[in-house]
Amino acid sequence: MEQRPKHDTPSMKRANETSIYKLMAVGIVISVVGVYLRFAGDSMTLSLVSWAILFVGAFIACKGVFKILDA
Repeated sequence: MEQRPKHDTPSMKRANETSIYKLMAVGIVISVVGVYLRFAGDSMTLSLVSWAILFVGAFIACKGVFKILDA
Protein backbone atom coordinates (compact mmCIF):
# COMPACT_ATOMS: atom_id res chain seq x y z
CA MET A 1 0.00 0.00 0.00
CA GLU A 2 1.39 3.40 -1.00
CA GLN A 3 1.87 6.11 1.54
CA ARG A 4 0.26 9.42 0.76
CA PRO A 5 2.56 12.44 0.92
CA LYS A 6 2.03 14.75 3.85
CA HIS A 7 0.64 18.12 2.83
CA ASP A 8 0.83 19.69 6.24
CA THR A 9 4.61 19.98 6.42
CA PRO A 10 6.13 23.35 7.36
CA SER A 11 7.52 23.81 3.85
CA MET A 12 4.10 23.31 2.29
CA LYS A 13 2.50 25.72 4.75
CA ARG A 14 5.16 28.32 3.94
CA ALA A 15 4.74 27.83 0.19
CA ASN A 16 0.98 28.30 0.44
CA GLU A 17 1.05 31.63 2.29
CA THR A 18 -0.99 34.28 0.52
CA SER A 19 1.52 37.00 1.39
CA ILE A 20 4.07 35.43 -0.94
CA TYR A 21 1.64 35.43 -3.83
CA LYS A 22 0.61 39.01 -3.10
CA LEU A 23 4.29 39.99 -3.21
CA MET A 24 4.65 38.27 -6.58
CA ALA A 25 1.54 39.97 -7.94
CA VAL A 26 2.82 43.40 -6.86
CA GLY A 27 6.16 42.67 -8.54
CA ILE A 28 4.45 41.64 -11.75
CA VAL A 29 2.25 44.76 -11.81
CA ILE A 30 5.28 47.00 -11.25
CA SER A 31 7.13 45.20 -14.05
CA VAL A 32 4.21 45.65 -16.43
CA VAL A 33 4.13 49.39 -15.63
CA GLY A 34 7.85 49.52 -16.44
CA VAL A 35 7.27 47.77 -19.77
CA TYR A 36 4.45 50.15 -20.72
CA LEU A 37 6.57 53.17 -19.82
CA ARG A 38 9.41 51.78 -21.92
CA PHE A 39 7.30 52.23 -25.03
CA ALA A 40 5.52 55.42 -23.91
CA GLY A 41 8.01 57.89 -25.29
CA ASP A 42 11.33 58.40 -27.01
CA SER A 43 13.05 60.24 -24.17
CA MET A 44 16.31 58.86 -22.81
CA THR A 45 15.33 59.81 -19.26
CA LEU A 46 11.95 58.09 -19.52
CA SER A 47 13.66 55.05 -20.97
CA LEU A 48 16.11 54.81 -18.06
CA VAL A 49 13.37 55.29 -15.49
CA SER A 50 11.22 52.63 -17.14
CA TRP A 51 14.11 50.15 -17.15
CA ALA A 52 14.71 50.86 -13.47
CA ILE A 53 11.02 50.29 -12.67
CA LEU A 54 11.06 47.07 -14.69
CA PHE A 55 14.06 45.71 -12.83
CA VAL A 56 12.65 46.66 -9.43
CA GLY A 57 9.42 44.84 -10.26
CA ALA A 58 11.31 41.80 -11.53
CA PHE A 59 13.42 41.77 -8.37
CA ILE A 60 10.32 41.86 -6.17
CA ALA A 61 8.67 39.05 -8.15
CA CYS A 62 11.83 36.92 -8.01
CA LYS A 63 12.02 37.53 -4.27
CA GLY A 64 8.59 35.93 -3.92
CA VAL A 65 9.57 32.98 -6.09
CA PHE A 66 12.71 32.36 -4.06
CA LYS A 67 10.67 32.48 -0.85
CA ILE A 68 8.56 29.65 -2.25
CA LEU A 69 11.59 27.66 -3.36
CA ASP A 70 13.31 28.19 -0.02
CA ALA A 71 10.36 26.67 1.79
